Amino acid sequence: MSLNISLPAELENRVRDHVASGMYGSASEVIREALRLFEAYQTIQVASLTSLKSDIAQGMADIHAGRVVALDVAAIKAQGRPVLASKAG
Repeated sequence: MSLNISLPAELENRVRDHVASGMYGSASEVIREALRLFEAYQTIQVASLTSLKSDIAQGMADIHAGRVVALDVAAIKAQGRPVLASKAG
């Protein structure tokens, strides 16, 4: 399959630089590698989103099951201040 594409000058220069570096034999190799990396990145994004949705669902289940309590920031600060003061002195 043959495909002709147009790139902005900046991207064209980047492709040419990669070929000139000797890492790639042609512009086609650079584009193929870029597409492979793009597909891998998309796969990672989907996996991360799936994991995040799972974590959110677990958190919501914990809330509904009563395994979550309100966060008392003032109490946490009150506990931490003496510890911080003892390390500073």
